[in-house]
Amino acid sequence: QLQASGGGLVQSGGSLSVSCAASGRTFSSYAMGWFRQAPGKEREFVAAIRWNGVSTYYADSVKGRFTISRDNAKNTVYLQMNSLKPEDTAVYYCAAARRNGYSAYELQGDYKYDYWGQGTLVTVSS
Repeated sequence: QLQASGGGLVQSGGSLSVSCAASGRTFSSYAMGWFRQAPGKEREFVAAIRWNGVSTYYADSVKGRFTISRDNAKNTVYLQMNSLKPEDTAVYYCAAARRNGYSAYELQGDYKYDYWGQGTLVTVSS
């Protein structure tokens, strides 16, 4: 129901945008998040956005470089990634949380999300 796309290979310092399209149900009332998992590492929080797009949250490691946004009319959430670094290399997953009352801290926990996309690989070369 969540399909992530847009991953690829980019040089360090470059930009890439990944998107997550929902189908089968509308996610316009759900909080959405992006997580990533690098080889040999645990999945980690990247960014989250509330249902109305007003509030966004970022991991410290991507703050100022990544921007999460959503278009509820298209049932799609985006992650614009700028100034990419080799350490950003990972499989990026989008996720949806039914409950909108989670705090900013709670939205960083992957266990709060109910639906997950299949992931898209982002590789940043040095």
